[in-house]
Amino acid sequence: MRKPLIAALIAGAFLSLNASADDLLQVYKEALVYDAQIASARAALEAGQEREVQARAGLLPTVALSGSYNRSDLNSRSGGISTDRNFNAKGYTLSMSQPLFRLANWETYQQGKLSTAVSEAQFAQAQQDLIVRVAQAYFDVLSAQDALGTVEAQKTAITEQLALAKRSFEVGTATITDTHEAQARFDLSLAQEAAARSELEIRRAALQQIIGRQAGALATLRPGVKINAPEPSAIEPWVLSAEQQNFNVLSQQLALEIAQREIKRNRATHYPTVDLVASRSYNDQTGTALSPTGSVSNNNAVGVQLAIPLFSGFAITSRVREAIALEDQARANLDTIRRTAAQGARQAFLGVNSGLVQVRALEAAEISSQSALESNRLGYQVGVRINIDVLNAQQQLFTTRRDLARARYDTIVNGLRLKAAAGTLKEEDVVLVNTLLTQ
Repeated sequence: MRKPLIAALIAGAFLSLNASADDLLQVYKEALVYDAQIASARAALEAGQEREVQARAGLLPTVALSGSYNRSDLNSRSGGISTDRNFNAKGYTLSMSQPLFRLANWETYQQGKLSTAVSEAQFAQAQQDLIVRVAQAYFDVLSAQDALGTVEAQKTAITEQLALAKRSFEVGTATITDTHEAQARFDLSLAQEAAARSELEIRRAALQQIIGRQAGALATLRPGVKINAPEPSAIEPWVLSAEQQNFNVLSQQLALEIAQREIKRNRATHYPTVDLVASRSYNDQTGTALSPTGSVSNNNAVGVQLAIPLFSGFAITSRVREAIALEDQARANLDTIRRTAAQGARQAFLGVNSGLVQVRALEAAEISSQSALESNRLGYQVGVRINIDVLNAQQQLFTTRRDLARARYDTIVNGLRLKAAAGTLKEEDVVLVNTLLTQ
C-alpha cells in the first residue's frame, strides 16, 4: 500500500507544481538535477578531488605485513628402516618506510593539488554553461511560441480580410484580384503555421532533454519590459575580466603550472632519495632435513636508506625534454583560450548593446506599424487603398512584434553569455532574469 500512496503524493505534487507556468528559475533547478552534462561534470569534480589525496600518499609512510607458513614431510629409508618426520616453518615480517627526501614525490603532491583545482574550475565552467544552455533553450521555446502566435494572428487577420474582399467583390466595390491576393496570403499562412508548430515542438524537445520532462506553459516576458545595459558600460573591463577570470582560462593556467611542475618532477629523478626504514621479523622453524634442531628468531631493524641514481639509459633526460615541450604546448593553449575568452566577451558585449538598439528601434517600429495598419484599413474602406496594402501592413506589424520579442530574448541571453565569458555568471543572475518574467 505504501508505494501507491507515495506515487499518488508525488503525482499530486507535480500537478500542483504545473498548476502555474514554469519559470526560468524552476527550469534551471530541475536541470541541475537531471541534465547529463552537469551530472558528468559533477562526477568529474568528485574524481578530481581524489587526485590530491593520491598524490599526498607519496609523502606518507607505507606499512606492509607479510607472513608465511610451510610444512614439510620427510620420508627416508635406511637399512630397511623407514623414518617419517615433519618439519614446520612459520614467520612474519612487518616493514615500514617513511620518505625523508624525495623531491619527485613533493612535486607530484603539488601537481595533485593543482589537478584538484583544475577539476573545480572545470565544474564552475560547466555550471555557467548550464545557465546559458537553459536560458537559451527556454527563450527558444518562447520565441517559437511567439512565431506560432504571430502566424496564427496573421492568419486570423487574413481570414477577416479575405471575407471583406469577397463581400466587396460581390457588391462591386472591389476586383477579384483582391480576393485572389487575400486567398494566396491565407494559403501561405497555413504553410507557415505548420512550420511554426513543428519548430515549437523541436524547441520543446530540446528543453525536455535538459530538464527530463515535457515543460508545461512557460512564464513569458512582462509586456514592455526594460532590459538594462551592461555594467560597466565600457568593453575593456569585460575583456580584461575574461582574460583573467574566465574559468577556462583559469583551468588552463593551472594546467600550465602542472606542466612546469612536471619538468621539476622529472629532473628530480636525478637526485638521491632518503627513506627512514624499519622492520620486525619473526621466524619459527621446527627443523629441516639437514638440521633437525628447531630455531626461533626475532629481528628488529631501524635505519636510513639512501639511493643514488647513476644511469638510466638517458630515459630521464628524454622525459625532461618531453616535459619542456609539453610546457610550451600548455602555454600556447593558454594564449589560445585567453584570446577565445576575450573574443567571446567582445561578441557578447556587442550583442547586448546591438540588441538594446534593436529593441528600441523595433519598439518604435511596432508603434509605426500599428498606425500604418490602421491607416491602410481606413484607406481601403474609403477606396484609396487596395487589399494588398492592408495585407502588407498586417504582415509588417506581426513581423515587427515577432522580431521585437526575439531581440529581447537574444539580448537577455547575450547578457548571460557576457557574464559567463567574464567568469562572473552565478545563479543570482538567473534569479534576476526570472524577475523579468510573468505568469
